[in-house]
Amino acid sequence: MRLSPRSRRAFFFSGTIDLLMEKTIKTLAELEVEAARFVGSLHPEPNTATLITLSGELGAGKTTLTKAVAEALGVEELVTSPTFVIEKIYLLGGKTAKFERLIHIDAYRLEGGGDLAPLGFDELLLNTGNLILLEWPEKVSDLLPTPDKRIMLTAHPDGSRTISYG
Repeated sequence: MRLSPRSRRAFFFSGTIDLLMEKTIKTLAELEVEAARFVGSLHPEPNTATLITLSGELGAGKTTLTKAVAEALGVEELVTSPTFVIEKIYLLGGKTAKFERLIHIDAYRLEGGGDLAPLGFDELLLNTGNLILLEWPEKVSDLLPTPDKRIMLTAHPDGSRTISYG
């Protein structure tokens, strides 16, 4: 992974500017390797859930990345987009698991942070065993806490994707 001049662009989300690390992914196999590397870099937060936001245009690969992360975490069930149900929770087993649950939220159809309340989002954030991957954070940014990691996905005409971490 490299820090390029191009990756030093401003990434505005919570009013701060972060330098981004970028990785270009050309194949699904590369995405799976990158997801496993990313999962290996995660550690539960001591007082809250671990919140990862996923941004990018429609079709950029947010759900595909989530599927690869789920696989790296050992999720055996089929992982699908929660666009219409908004939230899916996957139990993570084993004594060696870093997290107890993977929570996948798609905020695309939400109109603000208040729409997270019916999902029990505040309670989800209190559990240190939760790893929350939230797509479309821009839709709920008015009430979203600062994420532990921000991921921006960009699709390219040749089918490759750039994953930027902040």
